[in-house]
Parts: sequence; C-alpha cells; structure tokens
Amino acid sequence: MTQRTLERVQFIPRPRSEVFAFFSDASNLERITPPFLRFRIVTPTPIDIREGALLDYRLSLFGVPFSWRTRIDVFEPDVRFVDSQLRGPYSLWRHLHEFTEVDGGTRMLDRVEYDVPLGPLGDVARALFVTRTVERIFDFRADAIEGFLGARQTTV
Repeated sequence: MTQRTLERVQFIPRPRSEVFAFFSDASNLERITPPFLRFRIVTPTPIDIREGALLDYRLSLFGVPFSWRTRIDVFEPDVRFVDSQLRGPYSLWRHLHEFTEVDGGTRMLDRVEYDVPLGPLGDVARALFVTRTVERIFDFRADAIEGFLGARQTTV
C-alpha cells in the first residue's frame, strides 16, 4: 500500500458560513461531481450532516457500478468536516474539507488521503489511472465550485 494525498485550495469570495453551508448540504455533492461518475445519493433526503452521519451513494467508474458509504468523522460548523469511506473502491479514503475566513471571503482546503487495494496490482492501477482520475474529479469540482460560488483555485 502506498497512500497518496491530494490537496486543493480555492478562494471563494463569500462568507465562510455561506460556503460551509453549501458544502455541508449533501445535495450539492451531485452538483460538483463529474457526470462521468453517474453519481447519485441514495440516502433519503434531507440528510442531517453531523458527526457520525452515514451517507450512501451509487456511482459508476469505467462502466462498473458500485456502492460507496461514507461516515462524517469530524463536524465543526463553519470550520471543517471530515468524511471517510466505509465501503467503496478504495482501501483508504479520508477527505478533509477546511474553511478559513480570509480578507474578501473564504479559503477552502480539500485534502484527500487515499489508497487502493490489491497490493502490487493496485499500485499498477494507481499508476495507470487512479491518480489521474482522482485529479480529474477534483479539477471538475474546482470548476463547478467556481461556477456556483465564484471561487478560484490558489496554491496551497
């Protein structure tokens, strides 16, 4: 296993409470996920996002449908939340969403720690397409956030 970390930072010219509210509303996840994943939330809505909340999704990657379940491990309103995959394609998926008030808006940090199963075979898959796919997902996410909230990507 070789854990990877992806970090993305965006400046969003809106108050932190508004930005946090957007990201802690699970229905917005479908809006910022690329269409090629065919992502949909299967947990009945509305979803009360809080520490310990469980969210179930269905999605498809390379034509292969699968289920994904996450748990909210940390929930600090207007500051951060962390979700971890309990069931899905990764052997590790932990996603930190952190929101910092800055002049003129909010600095949002996404940090994803992830790994794939299957030992050496998983290492080959990661090298061939997993890392590129995760980056593609977060590139789409950044563009979608820019469209919905006027954000722009910054350096870490």
